[in-house]
Amino acid sequence: MDDRPLSHADAPEPASAEEAASPELEQLRRELDEKNDRYLRVLAEMENARRRSQREREEYVRYANESLIRDLLPVLDNFDRALDAARARGEAATMVEGIELIQRELLKVLEKFGVEPYSALGAAFDPNRHEAVARVATSAHPENTVVGETARGYLLNGRVLRPALVAVAAPPDEAA
Repeated sequence: MDDRPLSHADAPEPASAEEAASPELEQLRRELDEKNDRYLRVLAEMENARRRSQREREEYVRYANESLIRDLLPVLDNFDRALDAARARGEAATMVEGIELIQRELLKVLEKFGVEPYSALGAAFDPNRHEAVARVATSAHPENTVVGETARGYLLNGRVLRPALVAVAAPPDEAA
């Protein structure tokens, strides 16, 4: 017997309408196979794009602070220069001025990255923005008003980065 595959020329004449539809059926099967192949290729491309995107996101997170660190290095250098100048001159006022200048410069850099300080003095105590470290008995301020600030709070793009450490007013009779 011949091992070569049958072609349309070798096929016997169709005996019925069902056999006459066979070439059309074969054509439809080929089209289905082609479309299925394209579908699988598109799925594979989408999966590869998803993986590539994930890898890029992970790399971005890993190196996101590089720019911030580069901007902070000159500030660190200025700290060193200010301290060296203050030591050489022996003047405390010069050192204070230098530190204030550096503080302002550092705040400018941090603001560039969405960091902003906030003051809590005089505000009503808000546990979302303040961390109470002391209660002060006073009748000069309404209860639960922030009357002292140990450390300033900071926001990062509108969200609390670090709460302000505060002292909160309490009624005088509560102190006893």
